[in-house]
Amino acid sequence: MRALIKIAPQPGLTLTTCPDPAPGPSDAVVRVKATSLCGTDAHIYNWDTWAHSRIHPPRIIGHEMCGEVVEIGSDVTLVKLGDYVAAESHLTCGECFQCRTGQAHVCRNYRILGVDRNGSFAEYVVLPESVLWKTSPSVPPEFASVQEPLGNAVDAALVEDLTGHTVLITGCGPTGLFAAAVARTAGAATIIASDISEYRLALAKQVGVDHVLNPGIDGPDRIAEAIREMTSGEGVDASLEMSGNPDALHQAFRAVKNGGRVTLFGIPTGPITCDLANEIIFKGIRVYGITGRRLFSTWYRLGGLLKAGLNIKPIVTHTMPMHDFARGFELINSGRCGKIVLFP
Repeated sequence: MRALIKIAPQPGLTLTTCPDPAPGPSDAVVRVKATSLCGTDAHIYNWDTWAHSRIHPPRIIGHEMCGEVVEIGSDVTLVKLGDYVAAESHLTCGECFQCRTGQAHVCRNYRILGVDRNGSFAEYVVLPESVLWKTSPSVPPEFASVQEPLGNAVDAALVEDLTGHTVLITGCGPTGLFAAAVARTAGAATIIASDISEYRLALAKQVGVDHVLNPGIDGPDRIAEAIREMTSGEGVDASLEMSGNPDALHQAFRAVKNGGRVTLFGIPTGPITCDLANEIIFKGIRVYGITGRRLFSTWYRLGGLLKAGLNIKPIVTHTMPMHDFARGFELINSGRCGKIVLFP
């Protein structure tokens, strides 16, 4: 089969051929119909400090995908040949305290598809049946393939109810945009989004954001003033910090009302100092750290949101054949894209 492989510890990927995967007794082989690019994949492609410490070449990368089951192991019962599936990218141990108490999303021993084992940037991928998610054939591959990152946004946005609430989203990368679309479908009253990219703020408007703010143009003081004006001086009910930028993090804490909540999803590049007393304690706010998706409750909730009309079409801005992968990563590095989907 053809696959994109991190051959050596250096920037780039190699499109080459390798043996087709074979299933174990509890595995299924999936013919990949579509696989989307993630920020994690860009870290690996660019070969930054994180990738250097985490990836051990050779490795087929990629973890967001959908496809058709074409072969199953002898013990497989959850899927059958021909099923249209997506996949949960976190492969959990099932044995640690977290797994045994309903918290498998923070399993102490989880392994990640495309990071710790060969992933989905290939014509075929082998996966345990336990991580496969049957998907309605009515969902086009370019949308079915992004259910995994979309699930991140569902968990980030809906860790508490948003119906009738005012929401601030700092960072309009793909997951931030997904979170905006989820908040809109879930019945948020007012959605405010901030980003330094006018391109991505325009995408935010397309998925239902009511007000957009650009810190690079407006400045932090004007943004704080604008949020106060939009919320009658109270602040927002919920801040979703999706960028990992230190200034955005402080903005998220400052903008939330006393007794509100802050969701943290964006990953900083290093330690961040915060005013713990004034930004969190004295305001009596609730802070949630979000990693991955709740297994599998988030997937079920996502299925319901899609049936309810969740609109992610504007966020999938580019589709291309897998051999054009370099152009996809150039777009990610430029920031002038939403979600990019490859077709093997």
